[in-house]
Amino acid sequence: MLWGIIQSTIITLQSERSEIRSQRSEVRNQNSEIRDRNMKINSAKDLEVYKKTYALAMQIFEISKTFPKEERYALTDQIRRSSRSVCLNLREAWAKRRYEAHFISKLTDWDGENNETDSSLDFAYDCDYVKTGTHKTLTGLASEVGKMLGSMINNPYSFLIKQ
Repeated sequence: MLWGIIQSTIITLQSERSEIRSQRSEVRNQNSEIRDRNMKINSAKDLEVYKKTYALAMQIFEISKTFPKEERYALTDQIRRSSRSVCLNLREAWAKRRYEAHFISKLTDWDGENNETDSSLDFAYDCDYVKTGTHKTLTGLASEVGKMLGSMINNPYSFLIKQ
């Protein structure tokens, strides 16, 4: 009798395990389908990192309107140019992704502009042109962009055009 209960329990557990495996497989298939739908990128503008760099450039443009007039041709001009250049270099890199070396070269340029933007934000903060919260938000976004960029530099193959 005890042996019958044990066998029945084993059969039930095996059946449940099989059902769980089946459910996991279905979830994997759904995730794969979602990933495939999301991976169709027609332009650099479709990339999440581009959206973040563009938003950063626009936020910097807005806050730089409040910088003193004596900074017009210095920090104001520099921070606007470098933040916009981050987006522009991403677009250039995207256009050159047929060639790994060119792609990585442009990503490296992009990294330099992103770091320049971050340093300019530090200057703006130290000169009391931006408040602490704004500085933290913007440098945090620049850092996030930098991490995404680092991932692209370290794993360029998923972005390259396959020939």
